[in-house]
Amino acid sequence: MRMSKVLVVAALAMLGVLGSAWAQGKIEKPQVHIAVGGKAAFYYLPLTIAEQLGYFRDEGLEVKISDFAGGSAALRSVVGGSADVVSGAYEHTINLQSKKQIFQAFVEMGRAPQIAVGVSTAKAASFKSFSDLKGMKIGVSAPGSSTNMLVNLIGAKGGLKSTDFSIIGVGTGAGVVAAMKSGQIDAVSNVDPVMTMLERDGAVKIIADTRTLKVTQEVFGGPMPAAVLYAPIEFVKKNPKTVQALTNAIVRADRWLQTASTNDILKTVPEAYLLGDKDLYLLSYGKVKEAISTDGYIADEGTTTALKALSTFNPKIIPSEIKLELTYTNEFVKKAHQKYK
Repeated sequence: MRMSKVLVVAALAMLGVLGSAWAQGKIEKPQVHIAVGGKAAFYYLPLTIAEQLGYFRDEGLEVKISDFAGGSAALRSVVGGSADVVSGAYEHTINLQSKKQIFQAFVEMGRAPQIAVGVSTAKAASFKSFSDLKGMKIGVSAPGSSTNMLVNLIGAKGGLKSTDFSIIGVGTGAGVVAAMKSGQIDAVSNVDPVMTMLERDGAVKIIADTRTLKVTQEVFGGPMPAAVLYAPIEFVKKNPKTVQALTNAIVRADRWLQTASTNDILKTVPEAYLLGDKDLYLLSYGKVKEAISTDGYIADEGTTTALKALSTFNPKIIPSEIKLELTYTNEFVKKAHQKYK
């Protein structure tokens, strides 16, 4: 009887400690809805890793991920209130602020855009400079997405306006390949693995490539942050523990990818991501691996590069009127690294 009482007291004491710890770290919104544009692309690989390895669940989150054709479509779902957080390109936070909407990025998944632009082999012989994009039908993941942004940027370098070519949304999967090979589009701006597939099959000639840090620096004139998690700043302020939990999961995924073998990745991602060709998938991964964030931090210099790049072709973005400090924060990433040392 005495031993039973001791055990009961000990159990109650333990429950009290756990209850106190739970209360201190209680997540404001344990059920989170993330919208993403093209989840199967390497651009969002850390998101998939965090999901597949249970990192969100480890943080006490029940995450629903809705996949859209492109980042701009994913963003609309959050603006419209049907999702909480966007998994998308950092530059959207700058575009939104120019429209008086404040969204904030809080963890990085990609430190280079990983986007390549290619013209069809039928057009390649006559293509000499970016000005030759004039009049072309160009496929992007979705109009207004980061793939569209890169087309606008290189078009501007060729003296073109966004109205000088036609933008067509083709997604990021097998539909991209079909659109190019059937002649529906003359050029394409997209991500891997579909761009590597088009290259391998001789369907395109690459004219701009941001899948490596070196070429990204050349194209944009500096480092360019890519995929991040971002949300309305009111959501970030109202749900700091929820945002911290999301950040912790992505930082773990970023770090896992730095040491994971190709077999580890093949065993982790859904079979459908491989497009029926494991060798192609691994070839694509080799091209973009260095573009994946190593630690989740958003580089200050990169945000400046993004602002400069966007302002070159979007007259509504006036650098002096944009408060970059509102578009991102690294505070949650710092705390994530303290947890996972």
